[in-house]
Amino acid sequence: MKIHLVMLGKTRRPELRALQEDYVARLRHFAPVEVSELRQAAALDRLKTEPTAVWAMLDAAGRELESREFARWLSGLRERGVRELIFLCGDAEGYPDSWRARARERISLGKMTLSHELARVVLAEQLYRAFALLAGHPYPK
Repeated sequence: MKIHLVMLGKTRRPELRALQEDYVARLRHFAPVEVSELRQAAALDRLKTEPTAVWAMLDAAGRELESREFARWLSGLRERGVRELIFLCGDAEGYPDSWRARARERISLGKMTLSHELARVVLAEQLYRAFALLAGHPYPK
């Protein structure tokens, strides 16, 4: 299953970008990963995605999952034959309505407010942790 992280705007802080890139590189050991940083919300329509892709949005009002629950959710998608999972990550202003309409799933990273740049790092880390859990890798201990 391909993981596609679609982010509105860039991660500008170099230390957060480095962390995000590190976790994405680790994640690539388990699944193909694509990262798209879009300047404008309308660019989402030009991305080439699988017609059957599952769209998930980071949303403070979304479903809160523990790391193992998140891993089970990903495993279930894989078992159902989902070929592409797209995570939508907004910017400081949130999401345009057109992005909200696409997302079938809404995932919360927790009740605390995170900057959009830090949320991207947390998502990348949790994706890596989930795939490591599913592979029986010792990292999640």
